[in-house]
Amino acid sequence: MAVSDFFARLKAGLSRSAARLTENIAATFTKRKLDDAALEELEEQLIAADLGAAVAAKIIQEFRKTRFGKEVTAEEVRETLAAEIAVILAPVARPLVPDGSKKPFVILMTGVNGAGKTTTIGKLAARYREAGLVPMLAAGDTFRAAAVEQLQIWGQRAGAEVVSAPANTDAASLAHDALSRAQKTGADVLLIDTAGRLHNKTALMEELRKIIRVIRKLDPTAPHAVLLTLDATTGQNAVTQVGIFKEMVELTGLIVTKLDGSARGGIVVALAEKFGLPIHAVGTGEQMGDLRAFDAEEFSRALVGA
Repeated sequence: MAVSDFFARLKAGLSRSAARLTENIAATFTKRKLDDAALEELEEQLIAADLGAAVAAKIIQEFRKTRFGKEVTAEEVRETLAAEIAVILAPVARPLVPDGSKKPFVILMTGVNGAGKTTTIGKLAARYREAGLVPMLAAGDTFRAAAVEQLQIWGQRAGAEVVSAPANTDAASLAHDALSRAQKTGADVLLIDTAGRLHNKTALMEELRKIIRVIRKLDPTAPHAVLLTLDATTGQNAVTQVGIFKEMVELTGLIVTKLDGSARGGIVVALAEKFGLPIHAVGTGEQMGDLRAFDAEEFSRALVGA
C-alpha cells in the first residue's frame, strides 16, 4: 500500500475521531473572538476527544499566548490545533529499526488479549521480510491455542518460521528454544508473542520476567525491544494498560492498533504526552499493509480532519 493510500485509510479510519472533535469546533467558532469562554469550551472539547486534561491544558495555553482576543474561524482553530498536536507527537514518532549488530534482534511483544498483538507481530514480520531481513516468530502465548494457530497463519503469509510448542508449555522455555533456533539459523529478527491475561496480573508479571531471565542466558542484551500493543478503541483504558505493563517490564515502545474503528484516536496524543514512549507504528485494519510507521504530522492532520 502506497503512503498516500495509507494516509487516506488513516484519515478515513480517524474520521469518527475527527468528527467528534471538529463538529464541536465548528459550532463553537463561527467568526468568534478567542476569549476566556471560548477557550474553556475548546478545552472541554479536547478532553472529551480523549486527548486528556494535560494535553488540553497545554494546547489551550498555546492558543492563549498566540491567538487570545483575536477573531478566529473554525478552520483556523483546526489548523492551529493540528500544528500543536504535531509538536506533542513529533518526539515519540520513531520507527523501530532493528540493530544489525544484534543478531537476532529480539522483540518481546506484550499486550492484553484482543488488542491485536498477534496480528501486529505478523505484520511486523512481513515488513522486515520486505526490508530484506529474515524474521522468526515465537508462539509464546501457549495457553491459547487460537493464538498459536493465528501466529502460524501470519508466519506463512510473512514467510517466517514459527517456533511453537504443545499447549500449556512453559512460555519461557519456548522463548529460550526459539532464540536458540534463531541464533543457529541466522535469523535477523525474533518476535516473541506473550500472553495477555491481565485478570491475573501477578502470574503474568512473573511469566514476562521469567521469559526475560531465560533468554538472557543465551543473549545477556536481550530483549532489545519490549513493545506494548494497544487497542485505540479502549480510549483512556489504554493509559491504564501502559501503566500496568510498565510495572511488569521495561517497555521501550508502543504500537497502536484498530484506529480504523475508533472514535477515540485522541488517546494517542494523551499517551505521547503522559509517557513519552516511542510510538513505532499504527494499524488501520487487518491486511498486511495496514500497519505503518507512525508519522506525527500525518496523524495530527487526520485527527482534526485537515
